[in-house]
Amino acid sequence: MQNLEGGEESRIMKKYMLKRILFSIFSLFAVVMIVMTLVYTLIARDVIFQTDDVWNKKSNNDRIIYEYVQYQKYGYLIYSDYTAFVKDKYQKIYGDDYYTQPDFKADRDTIQKPEEFQSNATVKEFAKKYKADGYSVKYFQPITYKSGKVKPGGTGYLIAVKENNAAVRLVDYVKGFFTVETKNYVDDPALTERYIRFEKDPYSGLFAIVGSGTQHKYLLYFDNRFPFIHQNFIRINLGTSYTTYRGQEITDVINNPTGDIITSNQQYPSMLGTDEYVETAIDFHSLTYNSNEVGDVVREQFPDNYNVYKYKRGGLSIIENSFVIGIIATILSYMLGLPIGIHMARKKDSFADKLGNLYIIFIIAVPSLAYIFMFAALGTTLFHLPYKFANAEVKFFAYILPTISLALPSIGGLMKWMRRYMIDQMNSDYVKFARAEGLSESEIFSVHISKNAMIYIVHGIPGSILGCLTGAIMTERVYSVPGVGNLLTTAINMHDNGVIVACTVFYTSLSLIALILGDVLLTKYDPRISLSEDKGGGR
Repeated sequence: MQNLEGGEESRIMKKYMLKRILFSIFSLFAVVMIVMTLVYTLIARDVIFQTDDVWNKKSNNDRIIYEYVQYQKYGYLIYSDYTAFVKDKYQKIYGDDYYTQPDFKADRDTIQKPEEFQSNATVKEFAKKYKADGYSVKYFQPITYKSGKVKPGGTGYLIAVKENNAAVRLVDYVKGFFTVETKNYVDDPALTERYIRFEKDPYSGLFAIVGSGTQHKYLLYFDNRFPFIHQNFIRINLGTSYTTYRGQEITDVINNPTGDIITSNQQYPSMLGTDEYVETAIDFHSLTYNSNEVGDVVREQFPDNYNVYKYKRGGLSIIENSFVIGIIATILSYMLGLPIGIHMARKKDSFADKLGNLYIIFIIAVPSLAYIFMFAALGTTLFHLPYKFANAEVKFFAYILPTISLALPSIGGLMKWMRRYMIDQMNSDYVKFARAEGLSESEIFSVHISKNAMIYIVHGIPGSILGCLTGAIMTERVYSVPGVGNLLTTAINMHDNGVIVACTVFYTSLSLIALILGDVLLTKYDPRISLSEDKGGGR
């Protein structure tokens, strides 16, 4: 009978988890769609040029075309240039010598003649092709002086433009969200040897899975950096940062360490098997394929085309900084908030209870920025703790102020709710029966009231961790912590749309995971609660 009940509970759990996961995926898509609509539609797109020095240096038509190029990079639209169209047309006819042909030059230069260009056959071909695909064809005629000389940046352009709507943008984002590397990932006819196999890793001394034809040479490897085992088989593509990190993949931005470059005695791949070493900071596990020509020096160091690399850095990554501060703050919150809340309930209306309530009122009433700055001033003045993260000589001390500032509101919230739940339980019938049976107040509080009051708290534990991570947005900004919260505020100021959407995916995913874990944790803590909708108490 017990086995049957266990099997039924397992079936209910699986059914619940499936429904929750499907609903979470739908919710994630909905949130990302809303954010994309806000970022790409309701906010003027030209704000991306506020800090763009290249845009400031361009003028006239050159500036307009540069804007379209950037709009395409940011995902606002799809853009095609007439000159590129002409190049492709004549390259197919004449090969690599197309640019010397008179008819190519004539068709290319025709758009510099506003009176004549519309009758050109290639122009008509360009317009017909792109209009049929839903593009708008736009002509920017040359801007000249009265003498007829073209002004700087005044060259004429003919382009085709199609706006991306939010649905198409979301579909493209989802389609490219995961990348799976295979031995045919690299598109290079010159690469003839393709494989994925186990090899002895000369840089860790252990075994690794390496590839040829894959983007990364090392697909699975070990090193001395937590979590010590790493993989490049499957990569999450969160988009590209075009403003804050100038063309870097956001996944790399949040996962790469943020500390100083670390050098060590290592061997280039061409030195393996010899006793020759060099002092270098190259992370040879990060090697990726390069189909371009390289110089003799690089060719001597790397015997194959896997010669693009990153440098080793110390410290934690952006996402690790946020998790470390958030999780430590959560642990502190529960270690202090729960026992203080229990003590306040047991000593209701005492001086300790009034003092605790004063703190609760203070932490709720005072704006978060105000108390963050206040505790930052106290910490730097009284304890000489570093105020800005980058200024800390010992990085451990840089985490103290942000962690405490982040834990303070959570401590107050736990104190308030634990006190309230405990007092509510003190008036329950089972407590009266326990007193009638002669149990001491300590036994009643520790065995009965605390356990029942914790039912409400347990469900919020995953959410509390999430709350610390999302609440770290302001905290990380104040203390200049290189974390996800600081990354988001910087991206908003810099109008870095890709990073804003990526942070939305990060925070929304955490929220949904926290909700699921909260329900599961609650059922494990209190078996009376079922996830089944037909048994009562279902969620």
